[in-house]
Amino acid sequence: MSGSRYIIPSLLVGGLFPMALYAKERPNIIYIMTDQQTATAMSCAGNVDLQTPNMDRLAAHGLRFPNAYCSLPLSGPSRASMFTGYTPSQIGMAENETPMPDSLRTRTLGTLMEQAGYETAYAGKWHVNTNSLPASHAFGFENLHGHNDNGLAESVVAFLRRPHSKPFFLVASFDNPHNICEYARCQNTPFAQLPEADLADCPNLPANFPVSPYDADVLTYEREQSYRLYPTRNYTPDDWRRYLNAYYRLVEHVDAEIGKVVDEIERLGLWENTVIIFTSDHGDGAAAHQWNQKTVLYEEVVNVPFVVCLPGGKNAGTVMPQLINNGVDLMPSICEWAGIKPPTGACGVSFCKVAESGNTQMEHQAYVVTETLFAQTGGTCGWMVRTPQYKYVLYEAGKNREMLYDMYCDRGEMRNLAVEAKYKEQLKRHRLLLLEWMKKHPTPGPYSITRFVPKH
Repeated sequence: MSGSRYIIPSLLVGGLFPMALYAKERPNIIYIMTDQQTATAMSCAGNVDLQTPNMDRLAAHGLRFPNAYCSLPLSGPSRASMFTGYTPSQIGMAENETPMPDSLRTRTLGTLMEQAGYETAYAGKWHVNTNSLPASHAFGFENLHGHNDNGLAESVVAFLRRPHSKPFFLVASFDNPHNICEYARCQNTPFAQLPEADLADCPNLPANFPVSPYDADVLTYEREQSYRLYPTRNYTPDDWRRYLNAYYRLVEHVDAEIGKVVDEIERLGLWENTVIIFTSDHGDGAAAHQWNQKTVLYEEVVNVPFVVCLPGGKNAGTVMPQLINNGVDLMPSICEWAGIKPPTGACGVSFCKVAESGNTQMEHQAYVVTETLFAQTGGTCGWMVRTPQYKYVLYEAGKNREMLYDMYCDRGEMRNLAVEAKYKEQLKRHRLLLLEWMKKHPTPGPYSITRFVPKH
C-alpha cells in the first residue's frame, strides 16, 4: 500500500553499483518542478504580490533553501544536469534540443532508481531533448503524462492512488509559469487563461527595475538579436507592470495545480514516509533590470525555489542558508536517500545530510557555480560563482564583463563592486574559485574555458 514502509536489500542492482550494506527503510520520493519560476515568486518567500498557499504548505512541512541555483538558466540544459548529475557543458548539453549522449542514456537518475528497485514514473515536461518522454517507458520512467499542464495533476493523483508494493520515485513536472513567454509575444497562453488586468491592479515595478550603470554591455547585444525572445525591449513601464502581473497570475495558476497533488499526499498520509522536493528549472527576469526570459545570470533568473520535505515533517518550517545547485546536486541527494551510489564522475554534492540535520550553521559547500550560453542569440557564454556573501559574474566579452555583488545588502545587483578598488582581493578570490571549478569540470573541445578568466 502507498503508506507502507520499504526495506532496502543488501545486493547488487544491475551490476552497476552496490546497495547499502545494511537494511534500512527507504522513503518514497516525489519531485515536483515548475518551469521558469524565480525563487521569490512565492508568498512564503515574502512576496506580497501573489498568493501560493500550496507551495507555502510544502515549505511549512519542509525546509526552504533560499540560496538554491540552477546549473544553467535554460530548460534543456538545467534538466539534463538534474537527470545526469553532470554540468551541461561537460556533456555537451548546454543548448536546448541537444540529444543526451549514448554513454549516459542508461545511467540517468530514473534508470538508476528503477534498477535499485524503485517504481519510477514521470508526468509532464521532460525537455531533455524531447519535450515529453519519447516513449511509454523511457530513461527508466513510466510515462504518465506528456508536456501539457492540463490533466497533469490528475495523472499524478491517479498514480499515487495505485497500490504500491515497493517505494516509488515520482516526478511531476509542470510547464507554468513558462506561459509568460507566450504572453510577452502577445500569443495565446496554452495552459492558463489570463484576462487583461486593470493597470491599477498590477504590481509596482521592482526596486531593481533600472539597469545598473556598470552592468555587462554584452547583455544589450544579446537582447537585440531576437525580438521573438525579447519582445519586451520596447516595453513602457506600464507594459512591464502588466507583464509582472501576468507572471504572478501564472505562478498562482500552477500553485493551484500543485495543490491537487499536495491534497492527495495529505489524504494518503504520504507525509510520513516520503521525501518531497519542490523546485524550478530556472527563473525569469520578472522585470528586474528590464529583463524577461532566462539565460542571463541575474539573480531572478538563476535563483530558484527549493523546498525539501522530510518524512514525518522532520525539521519542518526551517529556512536553511546553505548553497545548493539544484541540477548537479539532485543526483547524489536522491541516490543517498535511496541507499545507492551515484555514478562515478557525477559532480554534485548531496544536500541530504544538511537537510536531515536541520542545522542552519552546518558547513556544506563553499560555493556553487551556474554557467550560461546564449545559444539562441549571439552565443555569449558566462559563469556565476556564488559564495555565502558574494556573487561573482563573468561573461566572455564586452565592457563590464566582470561583476561582483554583496548578497547581504544588494541582492538586487545594483552596485557592481568589481569596479571599486577596495574589493580587489574579493574579486581575485572569486576568479580563483571559478578557475578551480573550470579545472574540475572541463568542457569538450580544443580550448580551455579558463582562458576567459581575467589574470590581472
